[in-house]
Amino acid sequence: MEFDSPQAVMDALTAADYLPDERIAQVVFLADRLDKPVLVEGPAGVGKTELAKAVAAITGRSLIRLQCYEGLDDAKALYEWNYKKQLLRIQSDVDHDWDSISHDIFSEEFLLTRPLLEAIRSPEPVVLLIDEVDRVEVETEALLLEILSDFQVSIPELGTMHAITQPMVFLTSNNTRELSEALKRRCLFLHIDYPDAKREKEILSARVPGLSDHLANQVAKVARSIRGLDLKKAPSVSETIDWARTLLALSVEDVDEVVLGDTLHVLLKYQTDIEKTAKEFTSSAQA
Repeated sequence: MEFDSPQAVMDALTAADYLPDERIAQVVFLADRLDKPVLVEGPAGVGKTELAKAVAAITGRSLIRLQCYEGLDDAKALYEWNYKKQLLRIQSDVDHDWDSISHDIFSEEFLLTRPLLEAIRSPEPVVLLIDEVDRVEVETEALLLEILSDFQVSIPELGTMHAITQPMVFLTSNNTRELSEALKRRCLFLHIDYPDAKREKEILSARVPGLSDHLANQVAKVARSIRGLDLKKAPSVSETIDWARTLLALSVEDVDEVVLGDTLHVLLKYQTDIEKTAKEFTSSAQA
């Protein structure tokens, strides 16, 4: 990437419609200069995944994404063998030369690469996104340590595969559980929180073409007010963008109590939150 400064990173990300603050730009700059992975924590929907996508866009790199979930194992994260193809190879050997077959079926031809190994073996530098790493079990984090330490993968049948090019790595976490110290030590840390009303207005204006300055300002202020309530799930930035697009599609020019009540389902995903928010804003309007 070789940007000259954090400001150059900020300018490039802004041009790609991702509006970073100074801390985000600095961490991305340092990640490139120091060849360090970035652990990005924060609430869901604040732009953690979008940051990795934007970095891929401004650097011209392909994005390889590993979506984490409970039960993720080597076969889905690193590699697995093409068992059907191996079986056909065994069945086709009329001489039953088992030594030859065994050597053959555990070769490159029968290897199915998954995101981590794909990123390691890519001949061109890529951005590797390990999304929602906090969803995997603690034991599964060990799969990532060799990758993040030495950028290599050990395959018993083939030996150690070293990175052809070093990927730029982003790990995202919604902080649903504490990650191991070993994993954190290998990463630069970045926390992305909900933006203030001014920055969210800028994000809305950039991401929703045709949105008026007045409506962008209202959406940002209402979203910030709603996040101050005791809700099961506060509206994310991605949901405020959806809400702004909804208002635009409905030709709304001004957000009032009726408009809010009719469209809260776009911002909030729990009925109890919708009812609590509607009640709060009705009480405020009557006061």
